[in-house]
Amino acid sequence: MTELFHLRRGAAPLLVSMPHVGTYLPPALAARMTEAALLVADTDWHVDRLYDFLDALGASVLCPTHSRYVVDLNRPPDGTNLYPGQDTTALVPVDTFAREPLYRPDAAPDEREIAERVDRYWRPYHDALRRELDRLRAAHGYALLWDAHSIASELPRFFAGRLPDLNFGTAAGASCAPPIETAVFEEARRTSAYSAVLNGRFKGGYITRAYGRPADRVHAMQLELSQRTYMNEPAPFEFREDLAARLRPALRRFLEAFLSAAAASA
Repeated sequence: MTELFHLRRGAAPLLVSMPHVGTYLPPALAARMTEAALLVADTDWHVDRLYDFLDALGASVLCPTHSRYVVDLNRPPDGTNLYPGQDTTALVPVDTFAREPLYRPDAAPDEREIAERVDRYWRPYHDALRRELDRLRAAHGYALLWDAHSIASELPRFFAGRLPDLNFGTAAGASCAPPIETAVFEEARRTSAYSAVLNGRFKGGYITRAYGRPADRVHAMQLELSQRTYMNEPAPFEFREDLAARLRPALRRFLEAFLSAAAASA
């Protein structure tokens, strides 16, 4: 059986979650899906490769193996829309970001299957995430959660025009103490090669909102990267090492600012 996730534990008070990097579709499920689904186009492509410096920072890293088409780990388990009034894909998606159907006729999951997927795939990831944050907070007195994402730079379904390069989210300030949030975003604003926004279209998904609890000394930030900053966006979704080599130092500075500001606030 394919493992559900991989967790590397580090010594720093930082956990980096990458909930949408998985690409695996169980064969029985893939047999019910469309050709568009089998491309798993809405993956956060290569984010784990992009953040290849995390071990050097002492970070813990949590990555799933299964595609977000199996279940979306960054949605609430009850399927509530995190952006009321705005379009979004579901806890168990039935279409792609381009509104292409994921399932062949009469093959979409029913409520019972959705509940089973939550129990089988969603809960184990979140149990591991919670345990690791608890471990880090016990060891350091506080814990930091960085939720790492990426998305195509142009997606008319979700936003008009072209997305900024760096999209930071703290649930409008609720998931991270202000001095820590400010330190990271100010570092981003000094990175003139990339456009940046804080709590714009992407304010943080379920993971940021559920686990960021500044009053309990757990601070969470989401970074949604525009994929044009490090890869070729059309299929076959190639990684661009030349672009990544420019972006990585900035990403590392953001995480170093996250760690430094949290230590100063502890």
